[in-house]
Amino acid sequence: MLLAQDVLNINPSASFSNLNNITFQSFISIAISFVLIVTAVILFFVIIGGGLAVILSGGNQQNQQKGQSAITAGVIGLLIVFGAWAIMTLLQSFFGINLLTFNIP
Repeated sequence: MLLAQDVLNINPSASFSNLNNITFQSFISIAISFVLIVTAVILFFVIIGGGLAVILSGGNQQNQQKGQSAITAGVIGLLIVFGAWAIMTLLQSFFGINLLTFNIP
């Protein structure tokens, strides 16, 4: 009798074999990368939303001010995120500390 896993060459243990290789260092590096990327994407949408609020304010000063403050906050947030990335890159260049792979010599 032929089983479905024999026909499809499915090896359940091979699918999760990389889970044994997860270490604290790899978890930290994945978390740092994930936080930077998600934060940048969210702030990008904050800037887009602020721009739409300014465009759709219809001359209402209060709505226009809210949109402008959202754009300002989004730009400042992006500067902070990219500043953190730049600091991590400088640490890697000068001291050999790579936080994205959590490799501290």
